Amino acid sequence: MPGLIRGVARTAVVAGTASAVSGRVQRRQANRWAEQEQGSVGQRYAEPPSQEPAGADPIEQLKELGELRDKGVLTEEEFAAQKAKLLG
Repeated sequence: MPGLIRGVARTAVVAGTASAVSGRVQRRQANRWAEQEQGSVGQRYAEPPSQEPAGADPIEQLKELGELRDKGVLTEEEFAAQKAKLLG
């Protein structure tokens, strides 16, 4: 009888631990998905970079484009297209 109780107790502890870990993983994933969704919404509706006058310094424009890319406002493809446009 003591062996049976010990086995039942061990099973209960294992099941409780698995349940707690599973719940924690689900919460982390939900939080990550929510953060990604908020970030992608901000990126979708971000304003495009302003067009600088033709006489502006291309180095400064490249720096600004790089900052926008680093902030996530521009994708890598958008950055490359703007860079190609600036460099001719």
